[in-house]
Amino acid sequence: QHSLLNKALIDLKNKKDKASKEYSEKTTAFQKQHELDFIKESLLRKHLSGTDSTQGALKTLEDGADTMEKESLSQLAGRQQKFISNLEKALIRIKNGTYGICKDTGKLIDKNRLKAVPHATQTIEAKLNRS
Repeated sequence: QHSLLNKALIDLKNKKDKASKEYSEKTTAFQKQHELDFIKESLLRKHLSGTDSTQGALKTLEDGADTMEKESLSQLAGRQQKFISNLEKALIRIKNGTYGICKDTGKLIDKNRLKAVPHATQTIEAKLNRS
């Protein structure tokens, strides 16, 4: 159980690092794209009389899509951080000798449940009764 938890923790930390890197790269790409769009817009203003109203709407749509993607990545990173924190708490319970014991009933948590959710602190019955 301990080695499975350690492997899962290492895998999640790697995924978190990858997601953080992707978020950083996308943020940098977003900033560069924003600067490029600004320059293009400035050049267009010089050459046009300013009657092109579709460009502003298109820019707004692109900005909205970029914002939505950033929010999605941020939520993903938050969920991964929470999962890693739960796994770290499970490692502490292993050291304390309380891993696999339901915090509500004191009964042993089923092995299959622990395989599916390594950081579980409740039996299925206790979780269903709590909801």
